[in-house]
Amino acid sequence: MSIIAEHGQLLLILACLFGFFMAWGVGANDVANAMGTSVGAKALTIKQAILIAIVFEFCGAYLAGGEVTETIRKGIINPEYIADSPDLLVFGMLASLLAAGIWLFVASMNGWPVSTTHSIVGALVGFAAVGIDTDAVAWGKVGQIVASWVVSPVLAGTLSFGLFLSAQRFILNAPDPFAAAKKYIPYYLFLVGFIIAMVTMTKGLKHIGLGLNFKECIMLSVVFGVLVSGIGQLFLRRIKDVTAGDGRSRFASVEKMFAVLMVFTACAMAFAHGSNDVANAIGPVAAIVSVIQSGGEIGASSGLPSWVLLIGAGGIVFGLATYGFKVIATIGTKITELTPSRGFAAELGAASTVVLASGSGLPISTTHTLVGAVLGVGLARGIAALNLSVIRNIFMSWIITLPAGAILSIVFFFILKAIFS
Repeated sequence: MSIIAEHGQLLLILACLFGFFMAWGVGANDVANAMGTSVGAKALTIKQAILIAIVFEFCGAYLAGGEVTETIRKGIINPEYIADSPDLLVFGMLASLLAAGIWLFVASMNGWPVSTTHSIVGALVGFAAVGIDTDAVAWGKVGQIVASWVVSPVLAGTLSFGLFLSAQRFILNAPDPFAAAKKYIPYYLFLVGFIIAMVTMTKGLKHIGLGLNFKECIMLSVVFGVLVSGIGQLFLRRIKDVTAGDGRSRFASVEKMFAVLMVFTACAMAFAHGSNDVANAIGPVAAIVSVIQSGGEIGASSGLPSWVLLIGAGGIVFGLATYGFKVIATIGTKITELTPSRGFAAELGAASTVVLASGSGLPISTTHTLVGAVLGVGLARGIAALNLSVIRNIFMSWIITLPAGAILSIVFFFILKAIFS
């Protein structure tokens, strides 16, 4: 209690700095992999991807990020074990942010698309189990999260596999692919608009006081889907059929139409990512702010201050702009060759999985989800279409992430404890 009273201001400044550093890592690593498919499929340039990320990551974080932030903030550590020692919670959250941020920095430098969710959950579990008590970890909640890390890539891969097969059947294998694309792509556009609107309205808008019932949500989501489809068709009309002969040129105009669709799925993916992964950076910051402002009360109910969200959103955008290009290259070009039609299937499959998980409050790994989706699209063309050595390196970096986050967090926890005690 005395430590918080004595050093509260300093601890708050450290929380903001470490939170911004962690958010930088989320931007450099996680946002980059969310945008990698669009850049790899040449549907967007890096500059365009950054602009889309700035707008939609922030909207996703602010409108639909509350549910997951609560899980990171309160769900992983059992509050009764630290009720008498709020300073331990503050040190642990600071240590977790710094540990996860450093691991993400190392991974981004090497171009590994690792999971920011793995990093922060591993760090929280590490400090709580070693620094407090193994029973202080809410293992049931952790088990749910770990299960979602397996389920999410499988679900995203299956959805993306199905979406790509449907695009192949209805459009790419049609006698006149261009005419088929004109006919069916508006339905895919409707699907993108409907899914994002549905999850935002059913889960995300609760904490800004817009309580809609399920029927109203469906009606408004249908309207939004029709609107997205209509806007997309305005762009599609500008594309002329320039096909001549067979081979790749036969699909050039069709892929241009899928590139239009990919702009919309990129927006959806950025929104989905913001809603899920901003919590990794600001959940611990929110917990520290709550404890310090309440004078050491751990269970104090407090809203999420909007300036904390701004730190998260600002750090994410800065990370993508300064160092996102390495992970973008891994996801966009090294796993499998992506075209706009393949990239669309991967992005929509991943975005759907992420928004559903975000709506249920489960902090799943966007990285696992997107890599699973890209693998699903690659498998639709056969195992030979996948770069197995790159996939092996990605899986290895995933395995290392949990213990790396935990070990670094334990070290920093004891260093902070020693300094302030």
